Amino acid sequence: MKYTGQTGKLFRISFQEKMPGLKYNNSRSKFVQHLKDNKHAIRNMEDIMEIIHVTGKGKKLDALESFHIYKEAKAGNQINDKLAVRGNELFEP
Repeated sequence: MKYTGQTGKLFRISFQEKMPGLKYNNSRSKFVQHLKDNKHAIRNMEDIMEIIHVTGKGKKLDALESFHIYKEAKAGNQINDKLAVRGNELFEP
């Protein structure tokens, strides 16, 4: 399963900010909720996260994020909020 999202923070900081929610069972993160619900062991960030694109914030990044969420939802692999999945005629050739 995959969670797709964008961050303006360093990857390591974004990852570290989510971990207390797992330890104290008080996170709103879909990523952390998925780890808890499925009893996944916490592994190194490098083993469970990947950078798909690096670009400045704006419409391009928003479109890339939407495309990857849609692609993974269609494959049944996404854990993003279901409301985040929006189709787009450009995504369907």
